[in-house]
Amino acid sequence: MAKTSDALKILGQLNPSDPELQEMVQEASVNAEVAQLIYAARTQANLTQKQLAELIGTQQPVIARLEDADYEGHSLSMLQRIAQALNRRVEIALVPLEDDSAFALQR
Repeated sequence: MAKTSDALKILGQLNPSDPELQEMVQEASVNAEVAQLIYAARTQANLTQKQLAELIGTQQPVIARLEDADYEGHSLSMLQRIAQALNRRVEIALVPLEDDSAFALQR
């Protein structure tokens, strides 16, 4: 097995037969990915957190929270506001879990 330093992957590999652990890891992974997408889109637009906040009618601490991988309150409406301000669109897909994935839920 290849070595990894990704904490979420490591957690997912600890006990792949524990559905609760796998669900927690999957949720944390999604939160981290959303936060990273917001950060990447903002920085590609050469905007500060404060500038983005002003564009969408909120305050800088809100953007900081949204870019925090541990934040669990992402909403579709906020993502749409951010996307519109950055001349982007939100795309959502429901894809099958891969059985061999470290994040696959055992059912």
